Amino acid sequence: MKTITLRPAEPARDFNKLAAWFSILEIEPTTEVSLKEYFDREKKRIIQRVAVDELGDLLGFYWLVGDRQVKGRASFDLFIPREERGQGTGRRLYEDLVASLGKGRVDTLRVNVADDDPSSLAFADHRGFKEQRHQFGMVLDLQNFDDRLYDDVIDQLQGEGFHFTSMEALGNTEENQKKLFALNDTAATSTPGSNGEHSWESFEDFQKRVCQANWYKPGGQIVAIDTSNDNWAAMSAITQMEGTDYAYNLFTGVDMAYRGRKLGQAVKVLSLRYARQVLKMSEVRTHHNTRNDPIIAIDKKFGYTVLPGTFIMEKNLR
Repeated sequence: MKTITLRPAEPARDFNKLAAWFSILEIEPTTEVSLKEYFDREKKRIIQRVAVDELGDLLGFYWLVGDRQVKGRASFDLFIPREERGQGTGRRLYEDLVASLGKGRVDTLRVNVADDDPSSLAFADHRGFKEQRHQFGMVLDLQNFDDRLYDDVIDQLQGEGFHFTSMEALGNTEENQKKLFALNDTAATSTPGSNGEHSWESFEDFQKRVCQANWYKPGGQIVAIDTSNDNWAAMSAITQMEGTDYAYNLFTGVDMAYRGRKLGQAVKVLSLRYARQVLKMSEVRTHHNTRNDPIIAIDKKFGYTVLPGTFIMEKNLR
């Protein structure tokens, strides 16, 4: 058995390896620079440790973050490369994670587990974690997507008084960012399978973490506005993340009062056009929870295919 030592991860020494491991966990690229920036910004909410052997080589890590919206809840990642499993490293890391929480500070732990990783699922299940939600990825080959099939839908909605535009065309002002936030928040909290959870603490939080993020592209923030009352009815946000060769559809949402009118299809088609014409991408990816039947149906209609996903699992510590 190896001699295992736990210590805090050091940005200059360890974050290059941790970024590579996060890229595996999240099925999306994470760079050393972006991880350092995130840690510097959020370190007050983070507890993290790496496991090293007697030679100082990294064997795995955990990374725990206190929830912004739900008091007493924290989410964590725990990663051991497959070739290093079965030697007690994961158990040591998890025990240290629980011990680090302090009495009464955290009453709910949340973790994401890949749905194609039975050993990690068994690890979480053995420690009392229960499935709360299942989400999976989807991918679309833009080269084979014929967006012209939806011109009639867009034309009909325009005839009904809907104006399709983007945050770039609207000027990306703070006033319009507030409207974008309100639409994001109301659509997301009423999405099937969302459990009514908010993604941001406030508009200021949304502005900082979305509108001021390096991935935010105003031209890829497509919105539909009801010209009869100036209500923002639907939106679809798309971008290209650093280090990727595909576009990513962050969110497509429709205000509840406007659902059932094909607005979701329309704004999504326009975001895909932006990905192809402006971002010059030939592939688009996204993620959905398995209970969000309306948007999954749209994506299947467009020709998206399913990618591996994750189980969101929770454990009540009380």
